[in-house]
Amino acid sequence: MNDNYDSLFYFIDSNTIESEKIVAPRYSYWESVFRVFFRKKSNWIALFLLAVLFIGAFGISWFCPYEPFENITDSATFHLNPSQAMEYFGERSFKWCLGTGLHGNSIAYGILSAARTSLVLAAICSVINMTVGVLIGAAWGYSRTMDSIMLVVYNILANIPYILLISVLVYVIGAGFWSFIFALTVTGWLAIAFFIRTQVLIIRDREYSLASRCLGTPTGRVITRNILPYMTSVIVTLLASELPSYIGMEVFLSYIGIGLSASIPSLGRMIQEAQGVFLTYPWEFWPPVIVASIITVILYVLGQNLADASDPRTHM
Repeated sequence: MNDNYDSLFYFIDSNTIESEKIVAPRYSYWESVFRVFFRKKSNWIALFLLAVLFIGAFGISWFCPYEPFENITDSATFHLNPSQAMEYFGERSFKWCLGTGLHGNSIAYGILSAARTSLVLAAICSVINMTVGVLIGAAWGYSRTMDSIMLVVYNILANIPYILLISVLVYVIGAGFWSFIFALTVTGWLAIAFFIRTQVLIIRDREYSLASRCLGTPTGRVITRNILPYMTSVIVTLLASELPSYIGMEVFLSYIGIGLSASIPSLGRMIQEAQGVFLTYPWEFWPPVIVASIITVILYVLGQNLADASDPRTHM
């Protein structure tokens, strides 16, 4: 009888490192995120299209700068379709593959420069608004004192029409690139902060956060280590909607004449200039519309798929 027990149970030395090992597969959060993300073939296609846009917007436009008034003194170059432009300039090149515009300008080069403007503007606005919004929103939801103050600020500013505020700021400080970014970001972070505040309220009083507070962990460390990492998928989802929204906002505001100045290439301004002749010269109107739509859709699809991949529940 004792021999049977000895064969089933045996002593392990308490100093043996092997006794502390747990056999489990290694888990890396971001490795799992990208594994799930790249599992979809549609993401590869979207990334390829986005890479082509980046190469064109930041590569070709850098070596082939856009001159909006390049041929303004030659009226024969105005409103040429692609075949007429190539025949007139005597070269079959990418520069004239979409024809010429109102002032004999290259539509292809104009679209690439305008796309670069939209991408840079969207990236800067997203970084500013997301950083400020997430940090203030986390502190807003965690601190009850700050919550009472920020709710008053939010209720005042949220009732001011966003388009009206941007329009007034652009008219007051000018229509330059950085002034337009300031107009988009001066209160653009507020809605993000309010959304983050709501999410923080849900997880603020969970056991691990209460334990950290009881141990004397500083508030900033509790927010950055206990709360924000738990909200990674929420933050990525917000970013997925922010990037294309700023491109759409820039195109719309430039289209109605209160966006970027005329000296800055803009898809919205190209659409505005061509709207009166889109039946007569459709090659001036539809290419910037299509490119603006493609950029917005690609960024939205990639953002939403990355947001889904960042949810740990999809890592099974």
